[in-house]
Amino acid sequence: MEKGVSIKNKKASHEFFLLQDFTAGIMLSGTEIKSIRDGKASIVDAYCTFKGNELFVINMHIAEYTYGTYNNHEPKRDRKLLLTKRELHKLQTKVKERGFTIVPTLLFINEKGLAKLSIALARGKHHYDKRETLKQKDVKREIDRHHD
Repeated sequence: MEKGVSIKNKKASHEFFLLQDFTAGIMLSGTEIKSIRDGKASIVDAYCTFKGNELFVINMHIAEYTYGTYNNHEPKRDRKLLLTKRELHKLQTKVKERGFTIVPTLLFINEKGLAKLSIALARGKHHYDKRETLKQKDVKREIDRHHD
């Protein structure tokens, strides 16, 4: 098995309140999965949106595969996410409410070698919420420093 690939979106918890997590499969091409296994992907600027009743991850960057040929993939193409009908319905209902969005939080390879994307139903933070988050992080860091 390849080393545990785990690509985080560190911006997500700073920009959003993460309310509920889901794990989705991703429809990928062969060169895309190879690049992800090499850790050559980014979800920092990615977001999820519905097209009809299907959920897609937009702007997820997967570098072209080094050994790929003319059939290499487009690095930022839209990729369909695979969830159960129930999960999709729940997310779609929430996204229609004002202020909810779906944010990719973690791209990883599971024990079967498949690429999975952790996504979270989220609500955007206001400026003062972000300051509060940073304050809490500083306090925690200070406490951890004194307990060592």
